[in-house]
Amino acid sequence: MSIENKKRRDFIGLSFTAVAAVGGLAGLVAMKKTWDPLPSVKAAGFTTVDLSAVVEGELYQTQWRKKPIFILKKSSDMKPDDSRDVVVGDARYTVCIGLCTHLGCIPSFKNNQFICACHGGLFDASGNATFGPPPRGLDIPPFKIEGTTLVLGEVGPEYEKLVGKA
Repeated sequence: MSIENKKRRDFIGLSFTAVAAVGGLAGLVAMKKTWDPLPSVKAAGFTTVDLSAVVEGELYQTQWRKKPIFILKKSSDMKPDDSRDVVVGDARYTVCIGLCTHLGCIPSFKNNQFICACHGGLFDASGNATFGPPPRGLDIPPFKIEGTTLVLGEVGPEYEKLVGKA
């Protein structure tokens, strides 16, 4: 084999390797773009609630990503809980996903507590588990406070502070 043929083979081999590497990289970029959620899907993941419309002592319910969300504006007779309460101005709120942490039933709110009738789980007005089989308190959804508006689905400093305490 002549030196010229060897150089030609080396060049063809390097060319093939370069084309394969570029093609593989393009394939990886395409796969990543396919796995990323569309901007319209990301935008649909946010729910806004005007907290000034929430009545003190009454449970307000909404949905976020097809999950029930409980928002309770605490009255003066309800025990404050700095590790779970969302404070907006002078008002304290309980914001939680309305699914029992035992088996996912939807609790009701009576006598300042959340009651899961399926297996007798009880949660206080702040969402802490107080009795029964639930292993932990009601989960807190990611949220952000903008003035008196609660934005569910966006992580804000208030949420990070609560998650750090809970």
